[in-house]
Amino acid sequence: MRILLVEDNPAEACLTREGFADVGLIHELRVVDDGEKATAFLRREGNCANEEVPDLVLLDLNLPKKCGHEVLKDIKSDPDLLHIPVLVVTNSHAMDDIEKVYRSNGNCYLVKPPDLNDFFSMVRRIVDFWWDTARLPPAV
Repeated sequence: MRILLVEDNPAEACLTREGFADVGLIHELRVVDDGEKATAFLRREGNCANEEVPDLVLLDLNLPKKCGHEVLKDIKSDPDLLHIPVLVVTNSHAMDDIEKVYRSNGNCYLVKPPDLNDFFSMVRRIVDFWWDTARLPPAV
């Protein structure tokens, strides 16, 4: 499973990496720290030309250069990318953000729990659902 984590906070990116390692998931986790890099990665532009398209995107909303809402719209408006499930994982509880994500065809909206154990539990639930329960289309 190839995962793209779009997260500008290095500590939260590290916690996410540890969370996936904790559940023993064999995966390739790539991390980019702003919205422009996310779009370049997904479209395999510039330095990302040799990257493989991920099977799943974990997307923060509050990003530099291009916000998560814009990245989500880029993904879901691109015929080569729209099949990729996008899970928004953010600190925002704002109903406007939640509604905007689902109107933009985001697949899931998760609020980052402040407690470390709860955060790891959320990662385990992501793995349980997206790897063990859901069936994803093959990478294009």
